[in-house]
Amino acid sequence: MPHHLMNLRHVPDDEAEEIRALFEAHDVRYYETPPSRWGVSMGGFWVHDDDEAARARALLNEYQQQRLETQRQAFRERLAAGEGSGIWSMIRRRPVRTLAAVVAVVVIAGISLLPFLRIG
Repeated sequence: MPHHLMNLRHVPDDEAEEIRALFEAHDVRYYETPPSRWGVSMGGFWVHDDDEAARARALLNEYQQQRLETQRQAFRERLAAGEGSGIWSMIRRRPVRTLAAVVAVVVIAGISLLPFLRIG
């Protein structure tokens, strides 16, 4: 019976490549189904054998723990370099674009609410 190891929906390409390389390096007999464009099927990495599934899950858990640590460290480095990901950093980096987006939201909201405001 097939064992689903990992969902591939919203997985970055570099992470999927690293997992493929990990499975190849450890001779894990896996197969892969791609996620659909419309989100109907999730896709993922699969194995057939129970023992192979346990071994692959152990490798995958270890890999994901390592990836978590490296991604956290990269995030900390971006924050220390002033490349934060928040509203204030977005305003600082691209003030004209941010202002244009705010104006567009206000205009669309105004046009959408105009019929309801005129009723009263």
